[in-house]
Amino acid sequence: MSVPVLDSYVESTERIQPNQANNYGNAHGGEVVRLMDELAAIAAMTVASETCVTAHVGSVDFRNPIPVGHVAELAAYVYETGTSSLEVRVDVQSRDPRDDESEPTTAARFTMVAVDENGQPVEVPSVVAETDRGARLVDGATP
Repeated sequence: MSVPVLDSYVESTERIQPNQANNYGNAHGGEVVRLMDELAAIAAMTVASETCVTAHVGSVDFRNPIPVGHVAELAAYVYETGTSSLEVRVDVQSRDPRDDESEPTTAARFTMVAVDENGQPVEVPSVVAETDRGARLVDGATP
């Protein structure tokens, strides 16, 4: 059984508040990674139909800050699976909510593992790029 890559594609938007910021008035890096991790889990669970936990976070690239009051626009999708693991790409953009223009801020790859109610790994379906957009996402998932 396989699942189309686009079926795992999820988005989230969150306005950055002062309690999420560092002393420079920008979203704290750890807060951004927390938001990314949550969305990675949602994308993975969409494919696995099981609870998914974080096994590894690799190549977190912070490009630009997200100022307080701006929104963090996150997008995540599963681009590859193993026996019980799911590779998830997460990208974040920053945008002033009064404007249409956004800029990339953060990108990372997460390895999630599907687990049963006892915390034991379970098998997951594969993902396939059935469309041109799906293929572009898979191609862009890794450097």
